[in-house]
Amino acid sequence: MTRQLTILLLLLLLLAGLVTIATGLGYIHIPVGQVIEIGFARLTGNPPPSGIDSRFPVIITDIRLPRIVAATLVGGGLAVAGGVFQALLLNPLADPYTLGVSSGAAFGASLAIILSLFGIALPLSWTVPFFAFAGALATLVVVFSLAATDSRLSSNTLILAGVIVAAILSAGIGFIKYMADEEVSIIIFWLMGSLVGKTWQEVLLVLTITLPCLLVIFYFARDLNIMALGEKTADSLGVESIKVRKLLLTVATLMTAGCVAISGIIGFIGLIVPHLLRLLLGADNRLLLPACFLAGSILLLAADTVTRALLPHEIPIGVLTALIGGPFFCYIFRKRQLGRGR
Repeated sequence: MTRQLTILLLLLLLLAGLVTIATGLGYIHIPVGQVIEIGFARLTGNPPPSGIDSRFPVIITDIRLPRIVAATLVGGGLAVAGGVFQALLLNPLADPYTLGVSSGAAFGASLAIILSLFGIALPLSWTVPFFAFAGALATLVVVFSLAATDSRLSSNTLILAGVIVAAILSAGIGFIKYMADEEVSIIIFWLMGSLVGKTWQEVLLVLTITLPCLLVIFYFARDLNIMALGEKTADSLGVESIKVRKLLLTVATLMTAGCVAISGIIGFIGLIVPHLLRLLLGADNRLLLPACFLAGSILLLAADTVTRALLPHEIPIGVLTALIGGPFFCYIFRKRQLGRGR
C-alpha cells in the first residue's frame, strides 16, 4: 500500500509541476518563477509583483490557464471513464467511447456546425458543446433501449448495441460532411479533437459535469472491486450488480460526454492509461481510478503542451494522442500475447 500511495503522490507532484511549466511555455515565454509569483498573487487577491511584464498576468489567467485546466479535466475524465468501462465490461479493449458516445457527440456537433453554415444564426461557442453533449446522451439512451431485452445488461449486449448505434451515426456524420461541401474542414477539425481557444465558461461546464461524476465513481470503487469477483459473488456480498453497473455506465458516459463536448474526439487516453497503471498499482479501483485521473491529466496536458508550444505548427490534439497511443497500445497488446503463449 505504501508503494501505491507513493506513486499517487508522485503523479500529483508531476501534474503540479507540469501545469506550472506548461503555463510558462508558448509564443511569449514566461519564467517559471514569475508564473509562481503571479499565481500566488492571484490566489491571495494581491496585485502582481512589480517588475513583471504587465502582459504576463493576462496571458496566464485569460489565455493559457483555461486551456491547461481544460486539458487536465478532459484527460483525467476520459482516463477514469476508461477504467470504469474496462472494469464493468470485463473487456481490456473497452474505452470511454465503447457505447458509441463519440459517434453521438460527433453527430451532435456536426449538426450544430452544418446548421450554422446553412444560415441559422447559432453561437458556435455554446451550441457545439450543447449539441455534442445532447447527442452523446441520446446515444446512451438508445443503447440502453436496445440492450433492455437483456435484463442483466451483459457486456456483450452493451458492446453490440453500441457498435450498431455508432455505425448508424457514422453514416449520418458522413451525410452531414457531404452537405457541408467546401466547409467540411470545420467538422473534420472538430472530429480530430482540439483544445484551442478554451474559455473559463467551457472549463466551468466540464467541471460541473465531471466533478459530481468523479465523486460517484470513487464512492463505488469498492463495489467495482467486488463485482470483479463475479456477479453471483457480488450479489451475495450485498452489491446490487445490475443497479451499480447501470449507474456507473451512465455516470462514466455522462462524464465522457461532458469532456467530448468541449474537446472533440480525443482517443487512446481512456484505453492506455488504465492498462499502464494496472501494471503499476494492481487492480484495486480505490487506488487505480484516482491514479487514472492524475495520469490521464498528465498525458493529455503534456501532449497539448507539445502541440501548442513546441511544434512549429499546432496540430489537432486527437492526432497527437493517436500517434502516441497507437504504437504504445500495440506494444502492450503484443507483450500480453507473448506472455500468454509461453
